[in-house]
Amino acid sequence: MTKTPTKRQRYTPPSGNAICYSGYRRHQSPQDESFPSYEEIAEDLSILVSQWQFLRLYDCSLHAKRVLDVIKTEQLPLQVMLGANMRAEHSNPSCPWDANFTEAQLLHNREANAQEIEDMIALAKAHPTTVFSVSVGNEASVEWSDHQVSVEQLILYVRRIKAEIQQPVTFCENYVPWSDKLAPLVAELDFISLHTYPVWEYKAIDIALDYTKDNYYTVAERYPDIPVVITEAGWATASNGRGIETWNASQDLQAIYYKALMEWTRDADILTFVFEAFDEPWKGSSEELEPEKHWGLFTVDRQPKLVMQEIFAHLIPT
Repeated sequence: MTKTPTKRQRYTPPSGNAICYSGYRRHQSPQDESFPSYEEIAEDLSILVSQWQFLRLYDCSLHAKRVLDVIKTEQLPLQVMLGANMRAEHSNPSCPWDANFTEAQLLHNREANAQEIEDMIALAKAHPTTVFSVSVGNEASVEWSDHQVSVEQLILYVRRIKAEIQQPVTFCENYVPWSDKLAPLVAELDFISLHTYPVWEYKAIDIALDYTKDNYYTVAERYPDIPVVITEAGWATASNGRGIETWNASQDLQAIYYKALMEWTRDADILTFVFEAFDEPWKGSSEELEPEKHWGLFTVDRQPKLVMQEIFAHLIPT
């Protein structure tokens, strides 16, 4: 039987610049657990700390542990939203790519998810001033996800976390499931974390910000008693045409969208994690122009793209 959630004080998200951070470089990948070193992460954070106060991490792997260690050891003024990497707990025939699993695989995934939650709890306890919030998962309920977890199970994970730590708990998801499917989960959360990507939905730059605003306010107005933050919003700088038209992905368009997004969210006091700090060549297909690889404000070689070149001119080789 589902318990009625206890009454809690309304959480107020902090204000400041926020960015999603995945530090994997060329020939590194979470898929084969080839993680960035302490020194590589320290180099990244020395770049980011000048402009951003909040980082979002996606899992509780060695990557996350090293990020938290760097922040502590180097005494960096950064706070972290710590995420849990959820694996599929059931198959999903609606996923456009392969999301069919054997019962043995699903059992293994459930065990891994339970351990991920315990690892999250341990890291949040070990870094109580750096980890300012935790997320119980990422895009694990949207229709096309290849790692779906039921709403009922997400609720149980949230309750497990809240029984152990004091940090506020959220769930990071595309804007669509928040409108209805995730309503039971909302009652358990301290705030909603929303993803919005106009370019993935074939929107041109002239209507992109209005589309983002509509995504956001549709959810915020649906749940007026709980804060809504944006945990992913950005613009791809290259595409092979898979899901994003080639003409609609460029550094010029990224710069336009970023400027508009930042102006709106600062004026509206909406905590917004820009996606993504650095390009991620390990993602998606092997094609060089696979759009999944090209969302960074910086290249994989840590060079500023157009959107960041004025601020980080000192990083550009002369």
